[in-house]
Amino acid sequence: MQQAIAILDSGVGGLTVAKEVMRQLPREKVIYFGDTARTPYGPRKSEEVRKFTEQIVDYLIQFDPKVIIIACNTATAAALDYISRKVSIPVIGVIHPGARAAITATKTGRIGVIGTVGTIGSNAYASALKQLSPYVGVYSLACPDFVPLVERGEFRSEETTRTIKASLEPIKQQPIDCLILGCTHYPFLTEGIQEVMGPQVKLISSADETARETSTILYDKGKLASGEETPVHQFFCSGDPEMFQRIAKQWLGEQIRNTPVVWQVSTLD
Repeated sequence: MQQAIAILDSGVGGLTVAKEVMRQLPREKVIYFGDTARTPYGPRKSEEVRKFTEQIVDYLIQFDPKVIIIACNTATAAALDYISRKVSIPVIGVIHPGARAAITATKTGRIGVIGTVGTIGSNAYASALKQLSPYVGVYSLACPDFVPLVERGEFRSEETTRTIKASLEPIKQQPIDCLILGCTHYPFLTEGIQEVMGPQVKLISSADETARETSTILYDKGKLASGEETPVHQFFCSGDPEMFQRIAKQWLGEQIRNTPVVWQVSTLD
């Protein structure tokens, strides 16, 4: 039986990572868990986020995955080290891949980061960026109103446009040439964010680099899927299944069109 890549998130945001994993690794089976009943994680205390993440990991471990991706920046900041010590398989977060992508992209060394209150408060991105390039300038901003919009499927509404414009005003004034979307929900709002920031600012999503890191780790461990077996992906959520499935199908589109998918609702109690 094919071992899966397990991906977890506070809700639908991690689908941005799942899509890229499926694109880069089309033979791999994906098991995804979105904790839509308890989203957003951003305003929660790190201890609570760590507990939620541990519950999801305990649930996913029963499927015997070969790697776990914590596709949530808030959960990565709060729980990556803890979960990595707890399980015997590789655990990948999204912060260091995003930081690496930004360092590669910046021409001026001035990088913006937007994320949840939890992610920005943890200083995880600034630390990761400074670790890679000590002299880089980092400008951080929490945008707590973005995740609820995405979870409601409001990507291009008038309210979304107003919220994006008002939220980004402080960082728009900074001399940055790239902006890390430090929450996996934010790529759903790429169009609106790019419009506000202007064409001179490159938007950085960690999804591409995270998928690449996953591929590298699986290759090094001799765990890449082989053969012609068609993977059957499984998607779980803890909240409203109809909203989750609608957003997932809309976002994943081509990646799941010709692939068997199982949709399920599961609580962690």
